[in-house]
Amino acid sequence: MRFLITGGAGFIGSHLADAMRAAGHEVVVLDDLTTGFREHVAPDVELVEGSVADMDVVRRVVRGADIVLHHAAARAVARSVEDPVSTDRANTGGTLNVLVAARDEGVRRVVVASSSSVYGGVAPQPTPEEAELTPKSPYAVSKVAGEHYARVFWELFGLETVRFRYFNVFGPRQRPDSPYAAVIPLFAQAILDRRQPEIHGDGLQTRDFTYIDDVVEANRRAISAPSDVVAGKVYNIAQGKSTTILGLWEELARIAGSELQPSFTSPRPGDVRSSLASIDRAAADLGFRAAFEVPDGVERFWTWMSGAGCASGS
Repeated sequence: MRFLITGGAGFIGSHLADAMRAAGHEVVVLDDLTTGFREHVAPDVELVEGSVADMDVVRRVVRGADIVLHHAAARAVARSVEDPVSTDRANTGGTLNVLVAARDEGVRRVVVASSSSVYGGVAPQPTPEEAELTPKSPYAVSKVAGEHYARVFWELFGLETVRFRYFNVFGPRQRPDSPYAAVIPLFAQAILDRRQPEIHGDGLQTRDFTYIDDVVEANRRAISAPSDVVAGKVYNIAQGKSTTILGLWEELARIAGSELQPSFTSPRPGDVRSSLASIDRAAADLGFRAAFEVPDGVERFWTWMSGAGCASGS
């Protein structure tokens, strides 16, 4: 099969591209390289440098694809607070462009990456997919809009779409050298630099962390699942367990043998207090349950990070 992976030079997308390529599929990557890295894309994978906000480019790369894994996005909550317009252009507009092109070119299925942030941290926990959506940032609003477009394109046009609400994905290739870097690479870099890590808030806020290999497996299952089971539906992709940010730091410090103590700063605007997924629907429809516990994933990430994987871009 021919796969188009948008955002395929980024953290999640590049792992998906590697997995599809290893399975013998033809892979095309679309990425504007603002947060992705050319070196993440294998030499025998076609890389098209461009944005999902550019409809002409999207139509060109979608042509001939059987499956689209749509993972291009402006991902940072903090960035969306600072610049809501560009976030919406990339996320809402970009998703609509991909769906229109996929419909017009006869793509069989589109997997759309969404986010746990759509719940807004006020839903009951563990949070089921049918919980009310109360986004608290422009980023989260854009993800809700993209989800609705994906659902509507199945209901109106028969384009098979599957929406994944990812919960705090982490793993190798997730980099600390960005103003919007995620917490685990930032913690790891602090250990490598022998400086005090920073925690926003009191550290008791919780997250449901998901290792990258589990995300790849969920996508594999979504690609092959029967359309009468998954088309038009949304799934939480998560471990289904909560970890405090302070507990996460302590786990990483233990693995790395660090005695550093964190400093605490003001909470970040738009962040939710707690996050925990119900994973029953993905288990029932996709046969998917996360295989990696947080300590296992953190140890794998630390092995990559401390081995200069980040510096090499590998």
